[in-house]
Amino acid sequence: MKLLYAPTSPFVRKVMVCALMTGLADKIQWLDSAAHPINRDARIAAHNPLAKVPTLILADGQALYDSRVICEYLADLGGNETLFPGAGPARWRALTWQAMGDGLLDAALLARYEHTARPGEKQWNEWRQAQLVKVHASLAEIERAAATFETQDPSIGEVTLGCALGYLDFRYPDLDWRAGRPQAAAWFATFNALPAMQATLPHDA
Repeated sequence: MKLLYAPTSPFVRKVMVCALMTGLADKIQWLDSAAHPINRDARIAAHNPLAKVPTLILADGQALYDSRVICEYLADLGGNETLFPGAGPARWRALTWQAMGDGLLDAALLARYEHTARPGEKQWNEWRQAQLVKVHASLAEIERAAATFETQDPSIGEVTLGCALGYLDFRYPDLDWRAGRPQAAAWFATFNALPAMQATLPHDA
């Protein structure tokens, strides 16, 4: 398998964490790419019309995207039944946390792109602040539920939320998301120490 990726993408990090947790990381060839919201990378677009990472290319040439699909594929291929629980309350809870973590990341990325990808004269600060409202609302929900989160046997929900909080540390250090959120901070400190999280810490190229 081949994965088109970017080392700073939190959605790629989800996949990398799942690859490590399922024991499949050494079966994936990691292909660097230059995903960008404006400038399409032809290397990605050849396999994914959205030209976004992560994109997983299987041995038969089939491409899988986005991170939600790839992570579930890896869990199924690796026989991991913890990341994506079977039918029932645990599954819906895991998928809901994944959706919230993905939504938090979408909002954080859009807010960042407003300053990094859009020309200064076209930037809309109110729109950016509206995205950050979603981030703060998600953080409030994470704080409320953090005491129920798993650490040693996480689902895709915890993996996604952990990658989301790690992205805030990476790109929004001034946000100080831990302030007033002791439960979330305590859970993340333990979760982020897992080998799969430490091995996938984001970094600029």
